[in-house]
Amino acid sequence: MKGIDIAWGIGDEDIAKVKALLADQAESPLVRYRRRRNLAAVKEPVNRQQFWSTMIGARLTSQQLSGPESPIARFTRTTPFPLAYERMRDQAHLEAVISSEITRAGGIRFANRIGQDLAVNFRRLEGGEWDEALRQCNRLCSPVSHDIERQVAQYVDTFSGFGPKQSRNLLQGLGLTRFEIPIDSRVTAWLNRFGFPIRLSAVALNDPNYYNFVSDGFQALCARCDVFPCILDAAIFGARDAGGWTDANVIR
Repeated sequence: MKGIDIAWGIGDEDIAKVKALLADQAESPLVRYRRRRNLAAVKEPVNRQQFWSTMIGARLTSQQLSGPESPIARFTRTTPFPLAYERMRDQAHLEAVISSEITRAGGIRFANRIGQDLAVNFRRLEGGEWDEALRQCNRLCSPVSHDIERQVAQYVDTFSGFGPKQSRNLLQGLGLTRFEIPIDSRVTAWLNRFGFPIRLSAVALNDPNYYNFVSDGFQALCARCDVFPCILDAAIFGARDAGGWTDANVIR
């Protein structure tokens, strides 16, 4: 947070614990997928369909579970995808269509609110924002610093219904980010157990300054352990879900 400088004495024992987790999860499908995609030296430019479908997934994960076999994961893997970009372009009543499809999927909360947010975002994109949205994302098609990743995340945060976590969810879901990860209650709980120098509150993560403070701490730990944050994040989730991730159900 602004104005706060907290020293975190990351010692050899801490590094050993992280290394042990990484070794245990080295062959997790989620870790392998994240390594192959997010750490790629060159990435294909993002297109409208990819951005839109990943935006839906990122918005859906707000305040609800999104594990490998959760209702959200199953919905985003539906083929053909019921909220595909080309289909939405033909809809006169976007909110109703989006909310209806989310409700029909079952087990997903806040369908009406999510439908409203996504409809606002779709109209914004179609109203002239596509060039800037894709330009921002495609700044990350080759490796950049964590500062550039954060700038792009802050841009995504300007969309309706998005906050610090959802913006990182979108960029990580597109395979674009190495440093900026989605931080939620599960990550803060892991950091608290690990020994973060202050007790973290997941409730405060909606504040961008607090979010960046926690993210900076996570990135500092990763730097000491010589691992990218997106990989440690995947290892944490792989361990938590006890083998639930497979090559077929990794959320794309």
